[in-house]
Amino acid sequence: MRAADGSAQVAVLPVGSFEQHGPYLPLATDTLVACAIAREIAAAYPVRLLPPVTISCSHEHAGWPGTVSISAVTLHAVVNDIAASLRRSGVGALVVVNGHGGNYVLGNVVQEASARGERMALFPAAEDWEAARERAGVATSLLTDMHAGEIETSVLLHAHPEVVRPGYESADVVADDRRHLLTVGMSAYTASGVIGRPSLGSADKGRELLASLADSFAPYFDLLTSTQE
Repeated sequence: MRAADGSAQVAVLPVGSFEQHGPYLPLATDTLVACAIAREIAAAYPVRLLPPVTISCSHEHAGWPGTVSISAVTLHAVVNDIAASLRRSGVGALVVVNGHGGNYVLGNVVQEASARGERMALFPAAEDWEAARERAGVATSLLTDMHAGEIETSVLLHAHPEVVRPGYESADVVADDRRHLLTVGMSAYTASGVIGRPSLGSADKGRELLASLADSFAPYFDLLTSTQE
């Protein structure tokens, strides 16, 4: 389905979180990152940019003050309700831009919607992040760069430098073996709430990360629009 102006009826929904990101990044970091990606997409493709979902599944960060979560069941329902409302308005496809790794349920939302014949996608995939990491010259692996690390610090240094406080330059924490994370939470692996190498972050890397993700979005857009009537 296309609007009168010919633009494809694809909506983009940023989903962030409200959780600790060490002493130098804000609680809204994941929302800011998801919105930065979504804005980059909207600048390059004819999509409908939605306001973000700002609280999601941050239970593993509950050991730090300020973290707020909703259940996976609630997030599942919220995204499905948004998608249904869009369809009633004539917007036939939804892209969920996820900014928080703990939102595992979003994969199920998209999986189930697709099985029902609805048009939905989850972005970015791990492969998109890996391509962006390589293009931007991010030195830290995706495994090591888990939380408040090189990638998130770089994106915010580029998109929202005013919210990045001093201290990231000396806050590196490496904890690659996190096999019990879902059982014991983040606090078992880091005292600061950081897992990654934020000291390597830069605005230039942030700009290239976002540019690469915008390029990686092209096949998602083509897939969603090619199947619309």
